[in-house]
Amino acid sequence: MKIYFAGSIRGGREHAQLYRTLITALARLGTVLTEHVGDPLPSTGEHKGDRAIYERDMRWLESADVMIAEVSLPSLGVGFEIARAVQMGKRILCLHRSREGRKTSAMIAGCPGVTLIEYKTLGEAEEAMKRFVISEDAP
Repeated sequence: MKIYFAGSIRGGREHAQLYRTLITALARLGTVLTEHVGDPLPSTGEHKGDRAIYERDMRWLESADVMIAEVSLPSLGVGFEIARAVQMGKRILCLHRSREGRKTSAMIAGCPGVTLIEYKTLGEAEEAMKRFVISEDAP
């Protein structure tokens, strides 16, 4: 199972440790193609150029069996990746940490090609990922 994990990089790194924890859990279920998302200070790829990053990430997304995105921190790049994954017909799980006054984008929450799970604890997020990855009939 190849898993494309998405989380904010240039949009903010407040959740880097959370991403690392989720990626570690996902690695028990398959191959995470985007482990760098969980690095505290991932290379933003400036030395490679934006075009190279785009092409690499689209190759990874195309080869992935599923996409899992942590969407609690808004990110233009993650939104773009989700839209492309929908176009590709990928199975997509978006995780959003429930916090007072914060809602998921209507474009994500209302998209019929996306399974959205709100969670409060890390255990809830990990369980949702596990159920999603092992389920073959998920959208």
